[in-house]
Amino acid sequence: MSEVIDHVDGPVQIQVIGGPTVLIEYGGLRFLTDPTFDQPQDYPGEFSKTAPPVREPGDLGMIDAVLLSHDEHVDNLDLSGRALLPSVPVALTTVSGAGRLGGNAQGLAPWQSVAFTDPTGRIVTVTATPALHGPIGADAVVGDVIGFLLSSDGLPTVYVSGDNASLDVVREISDRVGSVDTAILFAGAVRRRVLDGALLTLDGTGAALAARILDARRVVPAHVDSWAHFTEGRDEFAAAFAGAGLSHLL
Repeated sequence: MSEVIDHVDGPVQIQVIGGPTVLIEYGGLRFLTDPTFDQPQDYPGEFSKTAPPVREPGDLGMIDAVLLSHDEHVDNLDLSGRALLPSVPVALTTVSGAGRLGGNAQGLAPWQSVAFTDPTGRIVTVTATPALHGPIGADAVVGDVIGFLLSSDGLPTVYVSGDNASLDVVREISDRVGSVDTAILFAGAVRRRVLDGALLTLDGTGAALAARILDARRVVPAHVDSWAHFTEGRDEFAAAFAGAGLSHLL
């Protein structure tokens, strides 16, 4: 079973549940990224899940929104994750993904925002950020993907990268929003034959560079465990940050 990893910082609490699935308690709202709750199993294609989640969907309590970077790959939305979607008020995802999923899925183009009101009346804004799931042109092969930025007056910003592999995209985000407080970086150094072995997600070295570009105060690694096709895990992620002199961010 995956290790329970919690990150608590005042009004922001983050729990890595496994793979890309992260529970973010932000102010008075609760967001869940890319839900993957299946038990270990093989799927059609090149996907094998190797570890169960540390929590089951029924144990999570109320979820205000799912932040779904994309729906086309089972390691970001598995069978149990799909079954969960109708039970949440809204699933924010790509425009094309919302068309495929229907129901309560709402598509966001990069830099579009949705405002939520927490129980205290505070406005929390979720903004879609650009992402590229591989090298330039990869979206034509593996589909489009987005990340997310959570912001609110009086709260630290939280960036969720989604399956972004491009540091140029990270620079675009930094140029637009400035530094971020917390960066939840999807890594795992995924490579696929369909794109000649190019990185489809960040590796540890790229994640460390992304943290510098974003001037992040802390970094939460995600998408680094529970799937056989990830070529790097949490240890490699930590080693890359140590090599960059950034272990204090983890």
